[in-house]
Amino acid sequence: MDLAQFLGWTATFLFSIMIIPQMIKTIKTKDTRGVSLLLFIIFLIANIIALVYATLISQPPLIIKYVIAIITTLTYIVLYVVYYQRKKREEIKIQETVTEKKKLKH
Repeated sequence: MDLAQFLGWTATFLFSIMIIPQMIKTIKTKDTRGVSLLLFIIFLIANIIALVYATLISQPPLIIKYVIAIITTLTYIVLYVVYYQRKKREEIKIQETVTEKKKLKH
């Protein structure tokens, strides 16, 4: 393996795993505050376009990188939506409880 291939595969690996730390943090905290969903949507679109390009120019390292990036990005978007909806449901329940308590006092 020459230097160019080594660098290409190293970059492929690093780009492929770069979302994983954010995924782990979101799973541990079950919190999506401070995370930009738009960032992940743009990243997903860019990777889809780049995958088409990599396929057209027949570059296996890039194809692998973009496929993995698309999978991890889609996984994160699903996590984001799940935890965001959970948080909203919890906030609604809390608000309903507060409203009920206020009604009981009056």
